[in-house]
Amino acid sequence: MGQDQTKQQIEKGLQLYQSNQTEKALQVWMKVLEKSSDLMGRFRVLGCLVTAHSEMGRYKEMLKFAVVQIDTARELEDADFLLESYLNLARSNEKLCEFHKTISYCKTCLGLPGTRAGAQLGGQVSLSMGNAFLGLSVFQKALESFEKALRYAHNNDDAMLECRVCCSLGSFYAQVKDYEKALFFPCKAAELVNDYGKGWSLKYRAMSQYHMAVAYRLLGHLGSAMECCEESMKIALQHGDRPLQALCLLCFADIHRSRGDLELSQLKLHCLSESIYRSKGLQRELRAHVVRFHECVEETELYCGLCGESIGEKNSRLQALPCSHIFHLRWGLLGGWTGVGRVSAGHSRAQLA
Repeated sequence: MGQDQTKQQIEKGLQLYQSNQTEKALQVWMKVLEKSSDLMGRFRVLGCLVTAHSEMGRYKEMLKFAVVQIDTARELEDADFLLESYLNLARSNEKLCEFHKTISYCKTCLGLPGTRAGAQLGGQVSLSMGNAFLGLSVFQKALESFEKALRYAHNNDDAMLECRVCCSLGSFYAQVKDYEKALFFPCKAAELVNDYGKGWSLKYRAMSQYHMAVAYRLLGHLGSAMECCEESMKIALQHGDRPLQALCLLCFADIHRSRGDLELSQLKLHCLSESIYRSKGLQRELRAHVVRFHECVEETELYCGLCGESIGEKNSRLQALPCSHIFHLRWGLLGGWTGVGRVSAGHSRAQLA
């Protein structure tokens, strides 16, 4: 496969990936990797594979392609490519919680001789190092790294990097329990998305909304926390961002725990987990969550007193008698009584999800 054909196939894969046809995009890129002799094309497609596996939560695969990318960069004998590949290696280890390795690879990036990419990627290196220090609870060095990354962003008018740093600063202040700042920085990230993010991936909006949800919950603003978390989960589901889906599930559980509605928390978690596994075609895991969902329905007695079907299984209109028994509206209850129940369609599965 020559240079032109390699470029065409990479672009084809990007189009598939951007239209959420992730598996097809991966197949195209893997074919390029197997058949192309163009080193620069191989380097680029390896970068695509690193990014895709990161967003899918396949961090071991991400690491594997990052290592291959370093070998390709060495063959190209280009310092810019070497810097980019070491950054991907650092990020891979960050995702795998190998924080000491992350810091080591970031230092390797910073120690490389001056490159054209240094000004562009230096901020991302500092951000990855800050995330690693935060993972190790070395808070002073984490803050120093985040501030350095923020300076890079400001000096280079890199609003996308600034957005990512603000989200990390939100996590930082949440851990050190300054909840006002934990909310301020993700709100700043959301402003950047609104002002500059027209051509950005929706993952930046999802990321800022998630961090806002965490801060709102810590501040006790549970309604706002739920709205932000639902927005983040909606985008994560659309784009197959499994790591963010997992974070949102945990946030939903924390919100419901804060409200004290533990049964509803379990229902929501199983509904969301079921939708994730259904979209991935993971039948064994899907069946397990369907079973557990129905067990939760039984435990909470959320089922129709006439037809016996579960309430919350699907979007449906409900009504209740003054005695608080709940029924599906389609039954036209007892002489046409049509009062809207205290447990309304707000408990429908669509609402839960």
